This record gives sequence, structure tokens and C-alpha cells, in this order.
Amino acid sequence: MQLPYDRVLRGDLVLPDAVLRDGYVAVRGEAIAAIGQGELPPAKQVDDFSGKLILPGLVDGHMHTGSAIGWPGIEGATATAAAGGVTTVCDMPYDVPRAVTSADIFREKVEAVHQFAHVDVALYGTIRKTGGVDAIAGLAEAGASAFKLSTYEYDAVRFPRIDHPTMVEAFREISKTGLMVAVHNEDQELVERMTAEARASGRVDPIMHARTRPPLAETMADLEIFEIGMETGAHVHIAHSSVARGFDIAESFRRMGGKATGEACIQYLCMTEEDLVRLKGFGKCNPPFRTQQEVELMWVALQAGKIAYVSTDHAPWQREKKLGDDIFACGAGLTGMQSFAPLMFTLLAERGLDVTWMARLCAERSARFHGLYPKKGAIRIGADADFAVLERGDFVFDETAIQDRPDARWSPYHGRAMKARVAATFLRGTPVWDGAEVRAKPGQGRFVPRQHRESFLG
Repeated sequence: MQLPYDRVLRGDLVLPDAVLRDGYVAVRGEAIAAIGQGELPPAKQVDDFSGKLILPGLVDGHMHTGSAIGWPGIEGATATAAAGGVTTVCDMPYDVPRAVTSADIFREKVEAVHQFAHVDVALYGTIRKTGGVDAIAGLAEAGASAFKLSTYEYDAVRFPRIDHPTMVEAFREISKTGLMVAVHNEDQELVERMTAEARASGRVDPIMHARTRPPLAETMADLEIFEIGMETGAHVHIAHSSVARGFDIAESFRRMGGKATGEACIQYLCMTEEDLVRLKGFGKCNPPFRTQQEVELMWVALQAGKIAYVSTDHAPWQREKKLGDDIFACGAGLTGMQSFAPLMFTLLAERGLDVTWMARLCAERSARFHGLYPKKGAIRIGADADFAVLERGDFVFDETAIQDRPDARWSPYHGRAMKARVAATFLRGTPVWDGAEVRAKPGQGRFVPRQHRESFLG
């Protein structure tokens, strides 16, 4: 006699290469135990989502929980993740008041995850501006999913620029771990000069954010980091390319034998300079929005398979830090977690592309690049029972519904028409979002260490 499963979900299952219409996925414990179509197997709990899409829980490969208010920010950021169909977040290391630069700090952050998180969390590590290379091996041992360094300095302690000699040394050590090193890719010398000239001329209006951080600032940095990757054998990854040429550059280095990849944040697939002018500080992020022509080129790169994965770069700055007439004084970063699944579905639908792209680029591939697959990122037997359920229809994104602290309830996508909404989210077989409320409690999320040291290049 077959023992009943703990839970069965019925709906249209979105797999990486197909949609299984009127399918089911069965859960035993915290893992997926069966996948099929037709008559449902016996289960203690049946969740009937007929007519709705059941995707793997999204894996956001790039977001910031602690840049604004430190580790307590994990609580709100992971609550809004649950509401956005995101079941695993890969959190950046540039936290207030100190970055994750040692195994000891890393372990402290793991404890914060277990105190605050609503969904599962993987963690990046980084190094100090000077003298931090020796900590790399320990961070990898502690379970870091990736490393993050920067060619641009926002804060000498929290978010430093790593000089070229130190970067060579760091990449060489990171290459020994097998982990990916993502790099914030902007040329500091060029940006600082252009910003100073803009300020001197009195131009501090929103468009000047884009003009003082031109595509050249990115591509110059791309060439530097990939050349260092070739020299050291490290897997070097553009943390966010706003221009399609970044992916072409990565591809050219792969042809030469390098481990070179890059991701696209979702805003670069839809937002333009006109949106920056309209939104002002609430549209400021680094790198900035580009032209509509560049957005089209980004989609060409995506469909050509050149983009590693799509992320949000969610950075929930306090509303007050986004206000003001001086664009250079506004905080750089967007909220994007709760809008992630509805927006990605909408963008694909608007271009006539299949939802399977979403399963690949927003779940499976991000999990693979961070060494979390096969535990995370796919509807497959043995994987964690993480699901995002999408209801198709005509909806409008409302920033007031964001499940985060009050000063983080703003969005560049406020008022945007959406073709889907997140009707439910499940984490390891347990409902954490019911379409209206976050049902998870702080601490229900867990730290997810990297599962292996094998590089994935796509």
C-alpha cells in the first residue's frame, strides 16, 4: 500500500524545457518526491492550483539585505522575497556596519539569517581593502556561495575598491576554491571625473546619473577583470551588465579559454533613461538605466543564451535617501524583490517568449552558478520543495503592498501593468505566502551553504 505524500500541488508545472499541463508535484518531508500528470496520488494535503503556473521557487542571485540597516534588514527583505515567489536569496556581503570579510563574521551572519530570515539564504563573502586575501579560504570553507569584489569604491570599509595588484592576488586565491567571483564593474577614475565636471557645471538633474556613468565605464572594467581572470584561472562574473556588449566581452573571453560570465538585473531588461528622468532618485541604480535601443540589445543577448541569469540587485534604501533634487546625493539601488516574478513573467509575455525562460534564468541557472543546484532551482525529484505559484491575468503592481518595513515600501514599478501575480509561495513544502499575507515567521528561512566547488559557466 502506497503511503500518502505530505502534500500534493496540482497545476501547470513549469520545467526548464516544457510546461507540464495539469500536472502535479508531490512532497514528502521537505523534498519533492514525485512529479506527474493525471490522477493525483494520495496525500495528506492537496493544494489545487488548476489553471495556475507552478514554477520552481525563484533563486535571486544578487540582492542586498544589510546595506541599509544591517542584518536586521534580512527580516523585511526575505518577507518581500516570499511575497515575490523568491525562495532563495543570494545576499551580498556589503553590510552595515561591516562587510563579510572573514569566516568569523560569516558565521555571525549565518546566525542572523537563522534569527531573521523568512526564506532560505545563501551568502557572498568579500575581502578587506587591504590585507584580506588570507581570509578567502576560510570564507569558502564556511559555505560562501560566491565572492564579490568591486572596481568602484562606495565606502572604504563597507564597499571598497580593490586595487589591481590586490585583485590579482585575490583572484588567484579564489580560483583555488572553485567559487565564482562577481565584480561590481565600473571604472572609478572615469566616473569620478565625469561626476565632478557635471557638478561643476551645475548639472545635478536625474539624466546626469546616466551621463556620468556611460557604458564605457562598464566595459573598461569588464576588460580589466576578465584579463585578471585569464591570468589567475578564476571564474570571473560581471555582477550586473546594463549593456549587451558586456555579455559579448564575456563570450569572447570564454572562447579564449577563460571562465567569464555575466548576469543581467531585471531593470536592464525594461527600464530606460526616460524612466530615470521620470522616477528621479527612485530610478537611481548603478549601473544606470540605458536607452530603449540598449534594452532591445539586452533581449537579443538573452535569447542568444549569453546571459548567465537574471537577478534583481534588490537594495531597499530608506525612502528619504531617494529624495532630493541632486541626483548625485540620492542613494543608488532599487527595490525589486516582490515585483521579480510578476515582472519577469510580464516581460516574457510581452515579447511572446515562453515562461520556461523564467524557470531557467531566474531559478535553475542562478542556483547552478551559486553551487546550490540540485538542492535549489528546479522542480525535480529530490530537490527542496520550493515553489512559486503564478496566477495569470491583468494586475497592477502596488508598492503599498510590499512586505517590508514602511520606509522600504516604494518601487520603480509602482503602477505598472502586470500579466501575473504571485498567488502562493512554498518553502521546503510549507506555505510561506498565500497571495495576501506572509505566513512564514522570522527564522523559518535557513542558511544554504554552497553544495560543491564545481564551476558552472552555462
